[in-house]
Amino acid sequence: MTVYRLFALIFGVYCCSTAVIFIKMSETHPVVVAAGRLLLAAALLAPVWLRSLRAHGQTWRTVQLGRTIWPGILLGIHFMTWIVGARMTGAANASLIVNMVPLAMPFLARDGITRREILGTVVGMTGIIFLGTADFHIGWDTFLGDMICFVSMLFFASYLAISRRSRDVADIWIFIVPVYAVAGLFCLVVTPFFVNPIQPYATRELLLIAGLAVVPTILGHSSLLYCMKHLRSQAVAIGTLGQFIFAGIMAFFMLNEVPGWPFYLASVLLLTGAIIAIRSTAKAE
Repeated sequence: MTVYRLFALIFGVYCCSTAVIFIKMSETHPVVVAAGRLLLAAALLAPVWLRSLRAHGQTWRTVQLGRTIWPGILLGIHFMTWIVGARMTGAANASLIVNMVPLAMPFLARDGITRREILGTVVGMTGIIFLGTADFHIGWDTFLGDMICFVSMLFFASYLAISRRSRDVADIWIFIVPVYAVAGLFCLVVTPFFVNPIQPYATRELLLIAGLAVVPTILGHSSLLYCMKHLRSQAVAIGTLGQFIFAGIMAFFMLNEVPGWPFYLASVLLLTGAIIAIRSTAKAE
């Protein structure tokens, strides 16, 4: 594993961890937020997509569009359900459930799982469970939100697994930009079933949607998809557990929230599990 790929994984995890801050601050309907962040991301990356096509001497074909439909739909559903679930349940509940991706990835990806990755998954998930149970509770008021977050996690894991099968694409932008466009159009199509999308939005809400498009979507998800193309899927899935650590650090500096001692113990377990899995990938290479 090169240092560049390791940096891409850490950077992608950090950017994705900022999504919950934007989501909690926004009051716009979840489906509109999902559609806006995806369509804006696709629009901003359109010049990069065209440049990549020309650089590799390719033209856009219907076959290529077909490869982006399912990943786009899965990503769109994940964004919509995650925003809904995160607003309906507590932060500890939502974070615990959405970070269960390493448990689902071995059943969805086709590259199997090694003994080291199993060990890394167990260690990392121990930290997740320990941190979550410190403030985790199930009640009728949050049960529906918990279930929506769990379903959202399955869609996200499926999106990562299916996207990995497009490793033969010459450039990541040739694949990811149409995926964002398909996902955004899918969310836009279902928006009228929930709310009228044609209405005035406050500048603050538009800026939050723009922040979601640039940081966790363009920078975060694109980095994770790059890692799924070049690293083993389970190593990437375990690496995403690090969102807990970054979220805790940001909350400390931005919201003056001092994490309790379970956060530090869980962070050590998460880092240990990620290192075990990543070293397994490096050994395989």
